[in-house]
Amino acid sequence: MLNGRPEAGVASGPVLRTRGLCKTYRTGEVEVQALRNVDFEARPGEFIVILGPSGSGKSTFLNIAGGLDSATSGEAWFEDHSLTQASEAQLTRYRRDHVGFIFQFYNLMPTLTALENVRLVTEIARKPMRPEEALALVGLEDRMDHFPAQLSGGEQQRVAIARAIAKQPALLLCDEPTGALDSKTGIRVLEALALVNERIGTTTLVITHNAAIREIAHRVIYFANGSIARSETNTVRKAPSEVSW
Repeated sequence: MLNGRPEAGVASGPVLRTRGLCKTYRTGEVEVQALRNVDFEARPGEFIVILGPSGSGKSTFLNIAGGLDSATSGEAWFEDHSLTQASEAQLTRYRRDHVGFIFQFYNLMPTLTALENVRLVTEIARKPMRPEEALALVGLEDRMDHFPAQLSGGEQQRVAIARAIAKQPALLLCDEPTGALDSKTGIRVLEALALVNERIGTTTLVITHNAAIREIAHRVIYFANGSIARSETNTVRKAPSEVSW
């Protein structure tokens, strides 16, 4: 289980799906219901933007989808494999082999170059691309030998994207990837995400507070009070360069 998957494009069903997903946190006698009966599907190659206020359940949902957290009840599947029934060892393999994570803060190793940061992933991945290829894909072919302190915030985030996609994951999960960036730099990061989605067909979920980003997605999911309030499909998608905030 979760040890392998079909080649990209072979899977005919959803890459990720949940049914009745619930998550409750308890601190003493205080109970917080972070997710309430979330039904969701993401198809191969979709670019999905998830919007909602703080506390609406977006990050909790992404953490369960990525195997970083467990649900209180309900079901989550990666392709035909149950995530909610998986053991810790199986979830570790799932994260290692099938999921790329990008967060607001880049979490790069400061003593390693951009190339070496990406190589950390390619050395343990099942079928990685070359780290040089991953960095070129995000436009950093001329910055490979630079250390994080020598790179701008946007460049560091693009190194983080290269590191996440170098394993050629089925899922790319992004939590506020432009949250620490100005508009111009954020657009460069969105361009990198859109290009990765187009070139290698990675199903991409992007959590953001920035409603303008919804215009580059195939589909937009709105969270509120731990539930999906509504879903919209963009019949016409904008390029990241056409988005402003």
